[in-house]
Amino acid sequence: MSAPALLHTLFSYRAWANDELLERMEGFDAERDKEARHAAIRLMNHCHVVDQIFAAHLVGMKHEFSSDNTAETPTLQELRAAMGKLDRWYLRYVETLTPALLAERLPFDFTDGDKGFMSREEMLAHVVTHGGYHRGEIGRLMRQQSVTLPWDTFAVYLHQAEPSRRLQEA
Repeated sequence: MSAPALLHTLFSYRAWANDELLERMEGFDAERDKEARHAAIRLMNHCHVVDQIFAAHLVGMKHEFSSDNTAETPTLQELRAAMGKLDRWYLRYVETLTPALLAERLPFDFTDGDKGFMSREEMLAHVVTHGGYHRGEIGRLMRQQSVTLPWDTFAVYLHQAEPSRRLQEA
């Protein structure tokens, strides 16, 4: 599988996993699980902010963020809509990349002012792995509150997206 094809699959998985988790986060009880629910929304909002920051880096634009989270906490519904929109942006973006563009190293500034250089491929890998890390953190919060977890592994996604994989012989 080529790097562009793999990136498309990974970003399709990421969009699916984000949506699955955000849907299951509705299972937090607004009163009983108030603190855990708030922490989970803040973590997903952090992911969304970082995703926006790296989207700006990828296209060479300045972003509006001075931190890796926002002062205000969005509602779960607002966050789900915004993340879905950005997930679709990433899917369209990775479809435009050639191997040369993937390898290109881009300068950027971190929110703390430090300078950085990463290739587009490295930035995209960061976005995928960063989100997975925080979805795992939220999964732990959900488990502690007895909220049903999504079964959001990459293998599950592949077999749901392509049911014919279950019919393949070794």
